[in-house]
Amino acid sequence: MPTRGALHPWTLLVLLQLVLVPSELAGCLLNSCLEVIPNKTFRCVGLNVSGVPAEVPNITQNLDLSFSNLKSLQSNYFSSVPELQLLDLTRCHLHTIEDNSFKDLHKLSTLILTANSLQYLGTAAFHGLTSLKKLVLVETNTASLTDLPIEHLHTLQELNLGHNNIASLKLPKYFTNLTSLRHLNFRSNKITYISKGDLDALKEVNRLNLTLVLSLNDIKHIEPGSFAKIHLGELVLRSSFENLYAMPSLEGLIGLQVSRLVVGEFSDSERQLDFESGLLSGLCRVQMQEFVLISFRNFEEKTDTLLNCIGNVSSIRLVDLQLEEVSEVPMFSQVKQLECKKCKLKEVPARKLSLFKELRVLRITKSKHLNSFQQKFESLSNLEVIDLSENRLSFSGCCSHQFHKCQNLKHLNLSFNSDIRMNGDFTNIKNLLYLDLQHTKLFGPGSYPVFLSLQKLIYLDISHTSIFVKSQCTFCGLNSLQVLKMAGNSFENNKLANNFKNLSHLHSLDISSCKLVQVDKGTFNALSELKELNISNNKLLSFDPVVYKPLQALTVLDFSNNRLSVPLDSALEVLPDSLALLDISQNVFECSCVYLNFLKWIKKKQELLQNKELMICHTPASMKNMSLSSFDVSSCQLKASTVAFSVIMLLAAVVILFLIYKYYFQIYYSLVLLTGCKHSAERGDTYDAFVIHSSKDQEWVIKELVEPLEGGKPPFQLCLYYRDFLPGVPIVTNIIQEGFLSSRNVIAVISTDFLESKWCSFEFDIAQSWQLVEGKAGIIMIVLEEVNKALLRQRLGLSRYLRRNTYLEWKNNEISRHIFWRQLTEVLLEGKKWNHEQVKLM
Repeated sequence: MPTRGALHPWTLLVLLQLVLVPSELAGCLLNSCLEVIPNKTFRCVGLNVSGVPAEVPNITQNLDLSFSNLKSLQSNYFSSVPELQLLDLTRCHLHTIEDNSFKDLHKLSTLILTANSLQYLGTAAFHGLTSLKKLVLVETNTASLTDLPIEHLHTLQELNLGHNNIASLKLPKYFTNLTSLRHLNFRSNKITYISKGDLDALKEVNRLNLTLVLSLNDIKHIEPGSFAKIHLGELVLRSSFENLYAMPSLEGLIGLQVSRLVVGEFSDSERQLDFESGLLSGLCRVQMQEFVLISFRNFEEKTDTLLNCIGNVSSIRLVDLQLEEVSEVPMFSQVKQLECKKCKLKEVPARKLSLFKELRVLRITKSKHLNSFQQKFESLSNLEVIDLSENRLSFSGCCSHQFHKCQNLKHLNLSFNSDIRMNGDFTNIKNLLYLDLQHTKLFGPGSYPVFLSLQKLIYLDISHTSIFVKSQCTFCGLNSLQVLKMAGNSFENNKLANNFKNLSHLHSLDISSCKLVQVDKGTFNALSELKELNISNNKLLSFDPVVYKPLQALTVLDFSNNRLSVPLDSALEVLPDSLALLDISQNVFECSCVYLNFLKWIKKKQELLQNKELMICHTPASMKNMSLSSFDVSSCQLKASTVAFSVIMLLAAVVILFLIYKYYFQIYYSLVLLTGCKHSAERGDTYDAFVIHSSKDQEWVIKELVEPLEGGKPPFQLCLYYRDFLPGVPIVTNIIQEGFLSSRNVIAVISTDFLESKWCSFEFDIAQSWQLVEGKAGIIMIVLEEVNKALLRQRLGLSRYLRRNTYLEWKNNEISRHIFWRQLTEVLLEGKKWNHEQVKLM
């Protein structure tokens, strides 16, 4: 391997060619617009133009001109693109929009004018927008609602005026004409006082579906009566008040009727408030169906007044509160739904919650301090749903003891907790229909029949609960069960016996990842109604037709990732006619003429089979990794001379493979340097980019990079070492073969952990070498903002590369992220080939 900083003579020659011959990348950069979806979506950002670029066709539906230098819009400015449905003019330095600028855009539904310091808007500036539903005027220097020429936009559903200089909430008379309005956003303005009459325009029309957002203002006072006789769908007041002492202004909401009222702070807000007694007293004369309290920092030791004015609300949500105990419950409370999410409760407050006699739905979730469940719910005859998931509960005696006289409980969710010991007593909740215990360590199930009394249960999820099934009566009593999920558990001797004999109404069964090596005959005899079976990720060697023949109602069968070589012809014959989806991918298939019938069957059943690209030959070695569907069945008619020749070639191949295996990396890496361009031309681009990153940055990569790129439009396919590298293959081989050779680009996520990683250093060195022999700038550098600069300077090669090449920086603010995603998407789209199906999907 060449040392860092040293250049191979052949590499120098390639560099010289790159200087003299323009690369494909340079040609792409000359284009002013990027065609994201052919003939539909164009991104023309950062241009210095005075009109719509000529290369944008007149049938375009989505056009992004953000960050261009438009300055002003004249009459009929967009006449060349009359089919537009979305137009983004973010940060286009606009100061003037003249009359009839959008006149021809009768189909436009979304118009974004964010971050333009508008100085002049013609009175007919928005004329012609007869289908407009969403208008974004965020950060447009708007100070008054009176001057907005939007009175004729009768189809408008969303108006976003956030981050402006609006000081008065006085709504002009024309708001009575905006009868379709569903969302009105004044977030982060300069509203300090709300007076009677300001919202009179909302009284004349029924606004039961309107959401009014007043978050991040500095309201000092709301005059009582300002909201009288106003009906809203939702009112949002998060960080809306100047300080804690202005919160009593909630009394100004007297007379308001609202379906949902949201009050609180933002979790990352510097002015997050403490909750004091009486803080919500102003809500006593507000009619609401749902109340949401969010992100208060500290609560007084006594929170007796928390529920005083909201006790008659139908639904209460308490989110991200440092609440350690539940307030006193008012007499005759009408609360039907109660949620406490991310609170600081340590014990399930069943005793106090039992005072909510009308309670039907209770959710206490994602509370990392909640570990005890000693109290019991008492006499909640209306209670139907309890969700205690994603806490840290650890208790025994589940589950009748915890629910006394709760006979109507239908849904119980105890998933994602620590551990639960079950005693088999469900007497008090025998009417349960849904029970979810997944990812909670269970003690009891598998050893004896703990579910005997749950005769009505139709859904049971005990996936990944560390159950070891040794009793054939584990599921006795579950006579009505329709869905059973128990992936990630294990069975005695790693085999299925007569474990499901009483589940005659079962429709869906998931026994994936259970280490199964055998399924006994008769296992599925009782499951005549089963429609979905997932038995993937086990160690099954065969698909016995006798075992699976009773499953004549089956529509979905997942047998992937087992050790099946070839199913018998008789097994294929017993597959029911009702089967619509079959997944047998990632098995160890033998591609031999001995199994010609199976290989012909594969070609015939392409519509039935799922994940066909993962159905590859495992043996013989000469056909390893070849797709089953591409196997040439005509080659099975061989002559004696062909057989002899094949044997000789096979022996030669064994010798060659042995030599290649012994000197694999040296040979392979040399070939990459010497014939990189040739390989690049011959191979297909499986991935849009190979991501190099430290394993310690994996969470950031998944959340901030993989999910937006692979789940967006258009979708991109990334190569990730933990997901896409082949098991059982040397790491170096995976890096080169599955990473660099199969990707059009390389994304390097530079962090402090990256700089300290030897593997990251090795991958980056190969990336630079491959970049040189490929003749294109294929490395996309993403520098995280917490990178240790001193450590970066010690890495001379990487530091020098960053000084000489442009790179992307990830910063935690909205505008920087907008620029980041725009630049990253543009680079990944360059050179991307589209097929007909992809275009159709987009």
